Amino acid sequence: MSDIPESMAAELGAWNNGRGVDLESWVGCEGNFRLAVGYASLFWPKFEAVGKYILMKGATAEKIRGFEAQAGSTPQSVEAVINHLHIEDIQHLGCEDISADKLILLGNMLKEIYEAKLFWQFPDRPCTVEFYIPEDAEDLTDYQITFWQKAFER
Repeated sequence: MSDIPESMAAELGAWNNGRGVDLESWVGCEGNFRLAVGYASLFWPKFEAVGKYILMKGATAEKIRGFEAQAGSTPQSVEAVINHLHIEDIQHLGCEDISADKLILLGNMLKEIYEAKLFWQFPDRPCTVEFYIPEDAEDLTDYQITFWQKAFER
């Protein structure tokens, strides 16, 4: 059973005439398969080796060259910027139920997923996965996850 963010506890507790419902049962009542398919792509992302890089699938050569051409770029910075995801971007702009506790739960879960998938897919190219939590916890735009290869660390 998954942890329930504090911001969802009252909503889940109101189900079943106040007896409450667990998170998995709630998804079964409120979710749909369109969203499930979409979330599957986020929670089991496609990574690919592109030259010396490991990147989220779909990064173009033009995008890679653009980041490589920036002053001070390093292989680590190129991977980190191309591979970053703002957790708030999982949902639509202005999503009314966004909260720090949900972003933290999702960010930590994505970190574990990325670590497992990268190790499984590229066991000979270990990666560092970073979930960044901003100092100002209420700055909901800055919660991000990214990764880069440990061989690029300095």
